[in-house]
Amino acid sequence: MSRLSGIPSLVTTQLQSGLPAEIPSPTVGVWHLGPIPIRGYAMCILAGIIVAVWLTQRRLSARGYRHGVAIDISAWAVPFGIIGGRLYHLITTPQPYFGEGGNPWNAFKIYEGGLGIWGAVALGAVGALIGCRKNGVSFRDFVDAAAPGLAIAQAMGRFGNWFNNEIYGAPTDLPWRLKIYEWDTSAGRAVVDAAGNPVVKGYFHPTFLYEALWCLVLAAFLLWLGRRFELRSGQTFAAYVMGYPIGRIVIENMRTDSANHILGQRVNTWVSLLVFLLGVWLWFRFGRMDPPPPPVGDDGAAASAPTEAAELGPEGPAEDLPADAPADTGSSRRRSDR
Repeated sequence: MSRLSGIPSLVTTQLQSGLPAEIPSPTVGVWHLGPIPIRGYAMCILAGIIVAVWLTQRRLSARGYRHGVAIDISAWAVPFGIIGGRLYHLITTPQPYFGEGGNPWNAFKIYEGGLGIWGAVALGAVGALIGCRKNGVSFRDFVDAAAPGLAIAQAMGRFGNWFNNEIYGAPTDLPWRLKIYEWDTSAGRAVVDAAGNPVVKGYFHPTFLYEALWCLVLAAFLLWLGRRFELRSGQTFAAYVMGYPIGRIVIENMRTDSANHILGQRVNTWVSLLVFLLGVWLWFRFGRMDPPPPPVGDDGAAASAPTEAAELGPEGPAEDLPADAPADTGSSRRRSDR
């Protein structure tokens, strides 16, 4: 106990001696390679898309779908999602673009930030549906495979807000406080004083980081859920639709950036509640639907798609078990409980 008792005082001494007790923010959010601007916000979103497509393909391949089908479907889902995310932002926050003193042309400047996840998922699902029909993939299988990667992509995309010095909460002096600079949106960098030093706006709760961590927890939960239980096709996606709003409602009420309100609550809070209820409905709706047809593999033949629990479990697919192996009573019990 004597050795441990000195830890708090040691930490305090280190903090007082100059060890950073804050999360820094970038002073520059855009770099130029000649005439080509490289924007941190766009790079974070692009990296999230790449990871999401990669993970989705792995999960689809495990279900028996052909290699590369996730890219083919994403070619439809991603553009639709970006357009949907921007439209949602413009509808719920129209003042900077169409209000007094607003500039409608700024509505096209997606690189400055402003993508609403609800619009991105909604219209992205429409694009995914088109892509699934063109590639012979069950829509429910695709959204199930995409759900964890989508949550991870959201987490990575939130760091784009960090590059733009936006999406933060109330002022705080906690050790993980976020340093925010006065920001020149058009230049993509911090405002500087007469001496050329970036102007600090203050220290705030890093709500962008809180949401990123929540999305990672949600992604891990979805992967665990699929391995632990024999879900019906589409229910993993329904769990995502239910799970994300739970954290978003809490974090939304911590944010201090400007937003429109309805009955004293931010618009996104009400939308989160409606999306959660949609997820509950989808869970039970998908649970009553028949399984989708078998997937088509690389050889063009229909494959017998394993359940997610089997395809990712340590023992491998159930088809690999000997014919005289005893039945999995745990799985049978879960089926009867459902």
